[in-house]
Amino acid sequence: MNKIVSIFKALADENRLKIIEMLLRGDLCVGALAHRLGISRAAVSQHLQILSNAELISGQRRGHWIHYMVHKEALEEISRVLGEMSRLRKDVEAICLKGLPMAGEIYDKRRLDKMCMDCCQRPERLKGKPSECSPDQIKECHGDVKDHPCLEGKDQQN
Repeated sequence: MNKIVSIFKALADENRLKIIEMLLRGDLCVGALAHRLGISRAAVSQHLQILSNAELISGQRRGHWIHYMVHKEALEEISRVLGEMSRLRKDVEAICLKGLPMAGEIYDKRRLDKMCMDCCQRPERLKGKPSECSPDQIKECHGDVKDHPCLEGKDQQN
């Protein structure tokens, strides 16, 4: 995950995104990138160093100049991770996170105790906070679940 975060940080700049886009079309040197971007060579060099540290690009000496190229595998890895994340989100959409077996490991006890107070899975179906909703509204949001944490202290209708 740290590698993906560093890649996103490296891509979180418009000029660096433009550099990646240009290098995907062909290998270029610092001077060519500076001319096309309309910024100094020093600025391009700083951007290239950030992209290189994130392992998105590398340089190869050709005569007097170093030409830079994109590591397409890194971009494919980002695409794969984002694809997995989008599928994961669809899978957990209807699950109350408090009920997951690993919830205790992920969240501290104070957060876990209050979890259903502030993170309903379908808040658009509720009238307010889960603690202010009727058992019927909670049932509509979470499905037909007995002993759901949102229902604690309320008269449960089954």
